[in-house]
Amino acid sequence: MQSRTKRQLSPGELDALLRGSFGSGCRLERELTGGWFNTAYQVRLDDGRPAVVKLAPPAGAAVLRYERGILAAEAMAYRRLAELPAGAVPTAELLHAGEEFLLLSVLEGEPWDQAGDRIHADAQPQLRRDLGAITARLNTVAPRDGRFGYPAAQSELSAPDWRSAFTAMVDAVLDDAERWRSPLDVPPADLRALVREGGYALDEVTEPRLVHFDLWPGNVFVHPGGDGRPARITGLIDHERAFWGDPAAELVSLAFGGDAGPDSDLVAGYTGAGGTLDFSSAFRHRLALYQLYLGLLLVVECGPRGFGADHLAFCRRFLAEAVRHSRKHS
Repeated sequence: MQSRTKRQLSPGELDALLRGSFGSGCRLERELTGGWFNTAYQVRLDDGRPAVVKLAPPAGAAVLRYERGILAAEAMAYRRLAELPAGAVPTAELLHAGEEFLLLSVLEGEPWDQAGDRIHADAQPQLRRDLGAITARLNTVAPRDGRFGYPAAQSELSAPDWRSAFTAMVDAVLDDAERWRSPLDVPPADLRALVREGGYALDEVTEPRLVHFDLWPGNVFVHPGGDGRPARITGLIDHERAFWGDPAAELVSLAFGGDAGPDSDLVAGYTGAGGTLDFSSAFRHRLALYQLYLGLLLVVECGPRGFGADHLAFCRRFLAEAVRHSRKHS
């Protein structure tokens, strides 16, 4: 996906950037075009290792409030996940974090949405259970300062309790919507009221946990199997949307890949790995609010990123459905 937030570098510029910060140069092999926010290049380092360079947006690029400094937030997520037992949450290794880029190891496999029909239908249930288990282990990571919301670099979008943090997150994207004149199709005051009405449910969340919040199939790498080898998940990527909050929020993006309801393989894997998803009335109310928040992000980001009319129409439909769900629970 093309986006105004993507920074383009020539092979020579990329080599110079790595030499200046990482201390070793590289040879550009190809651009990885699946991302929606950052530019990513697959390179070969001078010592022969393959790697991925993930670039921050160009200086002066318009971004949403929560996106300010999220390259550092993603680096933090990689570091914290590396503290878990080996293999608990498969992801790339963070080789270097600079002000302008991350340098990551190359994952085996390919995005789940690209593997498509090469994954046998019989393998899908187990993969969804495995994804649930991996997500549960990711959600065990807790912030060192005990705060909810986006990481400390964006402290205005964090708070000591989840209701306050989530309200600040929604307010920020609504401010962005006003700036970009985003077509929300619902008055912002009504959306803020929906969040207030869910305050009792948000207050049930008392322990902040790492939430990826972007686990759609394009961010889950898999090996499709074959030649006697089973299909398997090889890693999660793109942690930049991550925040400290309610693990229930993961179900919103996980639903893009299949059933994420209480009787699903995904939830069976999640609870089997020790995670808790109770699907109570308050839980479902929170889930509707998280769908609303994602819908707002999807619509509003179309402005600064310059996405086209077809994608904007999809985002508006997603947001409209989220509004209906939230009103149902209010």
